[in-house]
Formats: sequence, structure tokens, C-alpha cells
Amino acid sequence: MKRIEVEGLPEEPLAAAGLFHQNWLDPIERALEAGLDVMVTLDPADHTHGEWRRAAAAMLARKHAPQRANLVAGTSEKLAAIEAYLVKAPGVTGQYFEAAE
Repeated sequence: MKRIEVEGLPEEPLAAAGLFHQNWLDPIERALEAGLDVMVTLDPADHTHGEWRRAAAAMLARKHAPQRANLVAGTSEKLAAIEAYLVKAPGVTGQYFEAAE
């Protein structure tokens, strides 16, 4: 599973979604098109970011099936636990996980 770490997104949800699509969509899709399953990691954010993150995860998974695409927000310790879960759960794709602290 390839981990793609998204960094530097603004706090405002609409601006964050726009920057995500502008700067990060291409490398994520290239990895999926190369046949890799992808876990996209994001910094934690408040509930106002949930909707665009869930939509991005679902659309990437639909477009690139059978490759798996999931978005995960959290700190490195929690990200490692979710990554371990995803490696063992081959049917899980198109999900947005928020790693609770």
C-alpha cells in the first residue's frame, strides 16, 4: 500500500478542497493507475472538512477500482494503526477515517 502524505492544506474547508484537487489529485491518481492501493494521509481537521474528504475518497475508489483508495486523518501513531488495518482488509476502499486521539 502506498502512503501519500498531503500537507499544507488551509484551515478553510473550501480552500482546502480546492488545493487538494489542484495539487494532490494527480499524484494520487498516478499511483492508482500504476496498480497500487493508496492511503492518503491528511492532517486532522474539524468536522467542516469531513464532507469533501469523504467525497474525494469515494470518487477516487469508484474511478480506480479495483485499486483501493482511502483517506485518513490523524497523527503518525494513529495512522500506522489504520494502515495496518487496511493492509489486512482488502475489501475496504473509498472510506475516510478520522484517527481519534
